[in-house]
Amino acid sequence: MSFDWIKIPQALLTVFVVFNFGLLLNALIAKIAARVGRRQGIPIWQNYVDLIKNIGQRSLITHGVHFYLGPVFRLTGGVGLLLFVPTIYGSEMFSNLSFAGDLILALYFVFFGTLGMALGAAESGHPYSAIGVSRGLSQVTAAELPFALAVFAVALQYQTLSVTDIVAAQQGGILHWTLFTNPLAVAAAMLSFLGSMMRPPFDVVLAPQEIPIGPPTEYHSSYLALLQTNRAIFPIAKIVIYMNLFFGGAASWPVFALKVFLIYMVSVFVGVVFPRFRVEQSIRWFLIWAVPLGVLAILWV
Repeated sequence: MSFDWIKIPQALLTVFVVFNFGLLLNALIAKIAARVGRRQGIPIWQNYVDLIKNIGQRSLITHGVHFYLGPVFRLTGGVGLLLFVPTIYGSEMFSNLSFAGDLILALYFVFFGTLGMALGAAESGHPYSAIGVSRGLSQVTAAELPFALAVFAVALQYQTLSVTDIVAAQQGGILHWTLFTNPLAVAAAMLSFLGSMMRPPFDVVLAPQEIPIGPPTEYHSSYLALLQTNRAIFPIAKIVIYMNLFFGGAASWPVFALKVFLIYMVSVFVGVVFPRFRVEQSIRWFLIWAVPLGVLAILWV
């Protein structure tokens, strides 16, 4: 079986579209959060300005090699996840590099970026880096567990590990979505989604009100630009997985934009309403509420 090389530029086109959509969506969400707090918020084009500024900067500060590989691994997780998952159902151009069994690869990419950033933080030399690593890996592990259980339940339900086949099984009407055929799996996955987006009350890694350090201050110039690029791509790539597994996928770009926005707004709404958890509260919350729902979702099937 020969590889269809034309898929590579088509997949890169998907990355370009999602990258720009992510930059604009992040600015819009920041503006919504600011308006909730009765502030003006940033201009809608601010992320472009920050990205260009950071790309043009250089720094003489040096750390270990792994410290600089952290943003690369982080971006690789986001881009890789997007490349190997179909974006638009029924479109040959935007099916990307998806293949049979790509759901397992997607799960690896979801966790890959976090491990890369942990590797980079460990070599930063900062005395608080170990705190950030322990917080990040502890919460991500607790949050990914119910998501993995929900994914297993969906794979058992549709008898396939292909994202495209799972989307195909949900066609024919809204009642065919996993949201209605296995609501327990969707509930477990959406609770996990709140933690994976790293917004309040689950922003325990950066803890902006507690310790003013972390990637936004430790990284600089083009390395920070890599993190900003990933911040535009990775959340959208994860939402694409949720959209395909639980909400029937998208057959066109307008439907894609609408579903991504609505799913993203779930974490935004929770973030502007609830204050931040402590680390132990966050982990306990996932283990008490989300994990049992994931187990019940498998039993449902």
